[in-house]
Amino acid sequence: MKPEFYIAQRFAFKQRSATKPTFIVMVAVIGIAVGTAALILSLSIVKGFAGSVENKLISFSAHLQVRQPEDQLFLERRSDLAKIASNSNVSSAAPFLEKSFVLRSRKSGNSLSYRSQPVIVRGMTEQERNRFLQKFIRSGSIERKGRGEGISLYAGQTLAENLDLRAGKKVMLVGLGQDSKGANLIASNKNIVDLLSSLDLEVGVIQGVYDTGLQEGFDDFVVLADLKELQERYNPMMISGYDANVHELASLSATVKKVTAELGFPFYGYTVFQRYANLFEWLKLQKNIMPLLIVTITIVAVFNIISTLLVLIIEKTREIGMLSALGLEPGKISTVFMVQAFLVSLSGIVIGNILALSLSLFEQRFHLITLPEKSYFIKYVSLLIDPTDYLVVSVGVMMLTLLFAFIPARIAASFKPGTALSS
Repeated sequence: MKPEFYIAQRFAFKQRSATKPTFIVMVAVIGIAVGTAALILSLSIVKGFAGSVENKLISFSAHLQVRQPEDQLFLERRSDLAKIASNSNVSSAAPFLEKSFVLRSRKSGNSLSYRSQPVIVRGMTEQERNRFLQKFIRSGSIERKGRGEGISLYAGQTLAENLDLRAGKKVMLVGLGQDSKGANLIASNKNIVDLLSSLDLEVGVIQGVYDTGLQEGFDDFVVLADLKELQERYNPMMISGYDANVHELASLSATVKKVTAELGFPFYGYTVFQRYANLFEWLKLQKNIMPLLIVTITIVAVFNIISTLLVLIIEKTREIGMLSALGLEPGKISTVFMVQAFLVSLSGIVIGNILALSLSLFEQRFHLITLPEKSYFIKYVSLLIDPTDYLVVSVGVMMLTLLFAFIPARIAASFKPGTALSS
């Protein structure tokens, strides 16, 4: 072992004076460990949160949708579906039908009291509906029961709480007739008989309740139904558009352009990222705060290591003078303190990595930190353990520590033997 490495190790971890410089080193190690753990946990939380919300949005909605202008209904064609499915990046495609209703439900224990709320009833193929319900259903059954009693419906958890819905309960769907539009209905001078005759009234049966955790605009608004059942009662052979999922999300934008170009006018398409652009911009804002946090923690770590080395240099002034008097070159004295900074930094980084990993695994297992799901779309703090984050943070902290340790190391090397020994 080279003399400077041996001396650096002794300076860093061995008590050599009554002032206990080893305690100062331990404080530095703890400071670097806390800073490293804070950086890693911050990256894990931001990435985990963004990933969880994105996965929820993507699992709730298709990767891309194809519609016609003004969301008008159009005839379902096998040739159109085949063109979408023929794209190499498309993994699955299916038609859907969406209709607006007011859902009315009778309050439990009061036969004369009703609750009402506007909803979107989304008709899906059996395969797509079952795939969704297998992930999110909380009560009821995926298998439809009591057919013939009304349209089979699956309501979101928030909507079910608002309207006191449960599996097996009958509700009423109130919608405009096929030839009526809200603006025309309000503007015209219809009497009460004409008004009632223009409405579509249908009985629905709640088959189950699902819960995606996306309470606003999703679980409180979207009701699932069978596509064929909805078409038979309202719009035979008509659909609102086509849903499609892809293999590679990175190529989603290009896939939408290719699919719409293949279908031709008047079709247009958009991605899930465009449909929920406000939410994805919010997630992007969360990520943009990270550089500020990283810079702040880095500055603290830098001043921590500089101040620690300066204190150690003051404590070791006599030892530095003695080493110089014995013939140790200034460059090697500088190396002693650079190696000491490396050892202190390495110890702090290792402890910080262990601390961050332990806290991440503990939180993933026990979910001690809860969040208001209505605001954040998730119930617990979600952490993504990415080895790349651990590696990047560790290397970054080490490089910054060595970079800013150069100043105190040069100060130590500049001491004259006579001055150092007489201090």
